[in-house]
Amino acid sequence: MSKKIFNEKDRMKLSTNKYVVKISEKAITYADEFKQLFIDQYMEGKTPWEIFESNGFDVNIIGKQRVKACAKRWKKAYGEDGI
Repeated sequence: MSKKIFNEKDRMKLSTNKYVVKISEKAITYADEFKQLFIDQYMEGKTPWEIFESNGFDVNIIGKQRVKACAKRWKKAYGEDGI
């Protein structure tokens, strides 16, 4: 897990995204709808960063490592059972 801590300002900004279910200082829970959208767009050739940014996320707040970890986790889950 990432060591990045989200401050109150960052949590407020991220919480306005329709694909965020819950956010704490250390973690973001994404909607299943976003996870499926991510896989669909990834299969179309978009990069993880493009997908996050085009769906209203600020990658500078989330952190590139967190985006990379989400992509890896969701691709693995999709390959095993679907999302």
